[in-house]
Amino acid sequence: MKFRAILSKFLLQEDLNFLLTNRIPRRFLTRFMGWFSKLDNCVIRYLSISTWKFFSAVDLSDAAKTHFDSLHDAFIRSLKPGARTITLDPNILVSPCDGIIGAHGLIENTQVFQAKGFPYSLRDLLPNDSLSKEFASGSYVTIRITAGMYHRFHAPLDCYITKVTYISGDTWNVNPIALKRVEKLFCKNERAVIESSFIAPESQTQHRFLMVPVAAVLVASIRLHFIDVLLNLHYKGANVLSCDANYHKGEELGWFEHGSTIILICPLGFHLVDNITEGQPIRMGEPLMSVSG
Repeated sequence: MKFRAILSKFLLQEDLNFLLTNRIPRRFLTRFMGWFSKLDNCVIRYLSISTWKFFSAVDLSDAAKTHFDSLHDAFIRSLKPGARTITLDPNILVSPCDGIIGAHGLIENTQVFQAKGFPYSLRDLLPNDSLSKEFASGSYVTIRITAGMYHRFHAPLDCYITKVTYISGDTWNVNPIALKRVEKLFCKNERAVIESSFIAPESQTQHRFLMVPVAAVLVASIRLHFIDVLLNLHYKGANVLSCDANYHKGEELGWFEHGSTIILICPLGFHLVDNITEGQPIRMGEPLMSVSG
């Protein structure tokens, strides 16, 4: 344990961490990891999962399975029934995933932040001007999923999914060190823009919101249950994929292959709940935003 603490402190040095996780052949290593993590070999499985547990805070006690076929199988594990409590209040938008709260707040003339002092525009993140203007006065929240966390994500509200736009890109690390060094990082990385709508329970008004899963180094693979393709560095299909899918709050939408980030972008009338702070851990199903109107 002492050695692990010393090693962790060493790897958290900003210059070293940035060098090891970004100044590398990111796309090549990401493709290699995608292949290697799926190897079903008892020796490779044991060594790779043990190494993953050593370097990451991994808790498999709530996993539905007790034995995994590969490192990839462990990464994308599902949960035991009842492992997460979903806030049922229809006026509450819940966290779609386990993660750590990052930059969040009001959207000011399409500007948001990836870290303090590092703004970016929704126009650079999203596929077109009309979509960025639609949410120019709303709210946003960034949720980072670390390597050892549960990697699946779920519907934050009862919703209807109408479209996914896949945007190919780089595979920068999305940890706080990289976010303080690489401008417009989320706008550079591979991502999917999921367009959804829901009916506010009190006014019966329809609202739209966006979920943007952003891939990262060693990840770059997003699986969505409501489309029949795997979105990754090998994908060469259409960028815009029409959908017709209804989900109840808490139902599983898909997963990342490793760990990354989800950005939620909501219109005027959504407000972050009072206890949300940057750096705060959150679990899927816990309150994230309230809805009015």
